[in-house]
Parts: sequence; structure tokens; C-alpha cells
Amino acid sequence: MTSLRRPPRLAPGARVAVVAPSGPVPEERLQSGLDVLRGWDLDPVVAPHVLDRHGTFDYLAGTDADRAADLQAAWCDPSVDAVLCARGGYGAQRMADLLDWEAMRAAGPKVFVGFSDITALHEAFATRLGLVTLHGPMAAGADFIKNARAQEHLKATLFAPETVRTIVSGATSLVPGRARGVTLGGSVSLLAAELGTPHARRSAHGGLLCLEDVGEVAYRLDRCLTQLLRAGWLDGVRGVLLGSWEACGPYERLRPLFADRLGGLGVPVVEDFGFGHCEGALTVPFGTAAELDAEAGTLTLDEPALR
Repeated sequence: MTSLRRPPRLAPGARVAVVAPSGPVPEERLQSGLDVLRGWDLDPVVAPHVLDRHGTFDYLAGTDADRAADLQAAWCDPSVDAVLCARGGYGAQRMADLLDWEAMRAAGPKVFVGFSDITALHEAFATRLGLVTLHGPMAAGADFIKNARAQEHLKATLFAPETVRTIVSGATSLVPGRARGVTLGGSVSLLAAELGTPHARRSAHGGLLCLEDVGEVAYRLDRCLTQLLRAGWLDGVRGVLLGSWEACGPYERLRPLFADRLGGLGVPVVEDFGFGHCEGALTVPFGTAAELDAEAGTLTLDEPALR
């Protein structure tokens, strides 16, 4: 696995588009997130269908076609420097095949931010655009608009990425050691669901795999990890970073599961790394070469996430 292209960093006054590829967005939270972005001297613009709700499937932010059109229009707009997802939920997989990836590739690299259901788009941006993306807080996320650490780490990554080349989490090692590889990952349930789809990479070979999830109890996480193992998707992975497991049950029950399913890989595994569905979530770039030190709880990027 090789490093991907790095988009340009943001500067004061940059125009950022907010899109909703997945679930419906609460208007009040969106406005709070826009206020944060304006406070960073950014110029946020909201895509036309961000506040839509699908007429039949109310867990979707509008129709698949409209959500895809919003993302594609924002990405292909030369005045837009970054595309930020408003929230996760569900729906990114439904619209990913409606995007014109050739047109998006021709539009050139820019910053893309999101997590959770956006895992499906992180995979697609890597395989179809060859682009570094940011697994980080979303514009209308409650964990973003209320938490200073989440805001400041994302802001530093966007404007001064050299200041956060080493991500210090305070994490502990489940399996000690150091490893080098290229970062990738996201929601483990989405990675399992992506297997065999047009935009999924064939394996995590050579990667430092970041895993987290929300609302998945132990047996369902077991099923997802077992599926990835049986499919050979974890063959050759260099190291594993475990993030947050919000509403997945007591961590005391999950820790033995992770040791059982991941310990046999023979690679360093670090737990509680502080990304995902958690308070003060850190921003982790995907597609960058880095070194994991499981005992120190650090991830050190070879280069800043953005150029």
C-alpha cells in the first residue's frame, strides 16, 4: 500500500461546502457547526439538499440522486476548497455509485472530512481518486459543536497540519510494538459491508488500520471482524488502532474479543486511541504513511496530512 495524494491545506477565507451524503441533519446543530466554521474565518456554503428528508425512508437526507448531486457539485466547484460532511447515519453506500468519479478526479484534489457512515466514501476516495482524506468530526455533529478538543485538532489539521504530525492519544497497547504503514479504516461494520463492492480496496495489506464503531454489540463486532478475517482482507496489515466503541457495551467485554480476533495477526494493536464516536475525537488522516508506537500511544505521520 502506498501513500495517496495530499490535498492543499486551508487558508483563512477558504470556501468549504457542507454536504449530507447519509442521514438527515438537525437544522439547529447545522447552524451551530456553521458558526464554528465561520469563527475559523472560513466561508461555509450549504449544499441545496442538506436539510432534506427522504419521503419514504426517513433515515436518509433526501433522495440518493440529490445527495449524490450535492456532493459531486460541491467537489467539482472550483471555488470550493474543502467538502465537509454534516453527519453520518446511513446512506453513503446508496449514492456512491451515482457519482461521476472521472469528473471528480478531473476537478483535482481538495479536502474531504467525515467519519462513521462516511467510511464508504473514504474507501471510494482512496480507490477512485487516490486521495488522502480526513477521518474527523462532522459539521453538524454534537460531538464537534460542543467539544473544544475535537474542534482544535481538526482546525490544526486543516490550517497547520505540520503541528499535528504526531497524534498523541494517551492510548494503551493491547499488543505492544511498533509498525509502519499507510493509514486507512473507519467504521468496522461499514468496512465489512463494503467487501466486494466496486469502490472497496481488496485488502488492508501494508496498512495501519483504524477501527471504531457505534451501537454494535459484541457479537456483531465479532461477526464483522470474522468476516474481514475470513475474506483475507486483514492479511498483511501492519498494525491496528482501535478508537471508540460508543454504545457497544462495556469495554471489558470488548477487549477480550479484540484480543481474540486481532491478536493472532502478529502486529501491534493499540486501544482507546481517541477517534470516532467519542468526546474530543481526534482527526486521523487516511492515506498517509506513518509509524504506530503502540506502547507510547502515538501515530507519527511521515508528512503533514495536507500540503
